Amino acid sequence: MINALTPLEEARAILAESFDLKFTKAVERVTARVYDRVKDRIPEIEWPFYAPLILQINRLKKEKDAVILAHNYQSPQIYHGVADIVGDSLQLAIEATKVKQSIIVQCGVHFMAETSKLLNPKKTVLIPDSRAGCSLASSITPEDVIAMRAQYPGVPVVTYVNTSAAVKAVTDVCCTSSNAADIVNGVPGDTVIMIPDQYLARNTAKKTKKKVITWAGSCEVHETFTAADIAELRHAYPTAKIIAHPECPPEVIDAVDFAGSTAAMIDYVKTQKPPRVVMVTECSMSDNVASEATGVDFLRGCNICPHMKRINLENVLWSLHTMTEEVTVAEELLEPARAAVQRMIDFSKKRD
Repeated sequence: MINALTPLEEARAILAESFDLKFTKAVERVTARVYDRVKDRIPEIEWPFYAPLILQINRLKKEKDAVILAHNYQSPQIYHGVADIVGDSLQLAIEATKVKQSIIVQCGVHFMAETSKLLNPKKTVLIPDSRAGCSLASSITPEDVIAMRAQYPGVPVVTYVNTSAAVKAVTDVCCTSSNAADIVNGVPGDTVIMIPDQYLARNTAKKTKKKVITWAGSCEVHETFTAADIAELRHAYPTAKIIAHPECPPEVIDAVDFAGSTAAMIDYVKTQKPPRVVMVTECSMSDNVASEATGVDFLRGCNICPHMKRINLENVLWSLHTMTEEVTVAEELLEPARAAVQRMIDFSKKRD
């Protein structure tokens, strides 16, 4: 399947009829600048397949008045080849409020596309494959949140943006890994419910005097890293700086040189310029940063997110060509879920 709706071979046949996907000297010339940025991360033998797709996507998005938003975990050919706006969840949420185009193509997972729809209810939001889910988003339901509210009456609920619109609709304010501590410290009271990522909540609890009530959710990319992994990496690469995402277990965060959101990790690499670095996060993240941070040797210490990797150049082109799969949010969820996301954005703007 190229997405949740259409068989891959059927879609490929239609794309071949509709677009010139041959790798010619002209295609090579037009996409040379992109290839120069990714040549150390994409084998030369694969480029003739990617280049025509990149060319056609960039042409089609202009024809259709579309903008492509891509998360930092997307593959280099998407991140550098067709994305108009890249960033972490907070950056993409903020930028989604500014886009002028009538169509948003979300190269990320489903909750990100829902967030773009919440912030742009009148625009068409597409996700190339709606099967791109998230272990955190699937770990909690609105009913779970309502039950926690009943158990802890009056306690504010801070919900990680990695959740469904339905969960956001029954929360007070959203957060990302970039602003979790600021949001927790900013809500009233000395106790806060922070859901659904147990590790982000526990790592955030170290940065606040408030009592943090957690949920048992976790990110399947980050939860498997251990302190023993970090010790092994230090032994293998004694001169390297090791940096990690706060969705990792606390014992991992305690063992690394720096921990922060994807945006913070990128900023650390670009400003500190360590000669060697290991990014304990999703693998495409280090690939994408490596293309932008010259003079830094990136060493492998990562995991693949299978959900992010459902998005590829073929289904991005298919999505634009067929206007599938459109993301919708139930009318009764739009306003309360949007309000929770907007409170997060407004809070971040105040901090800036």
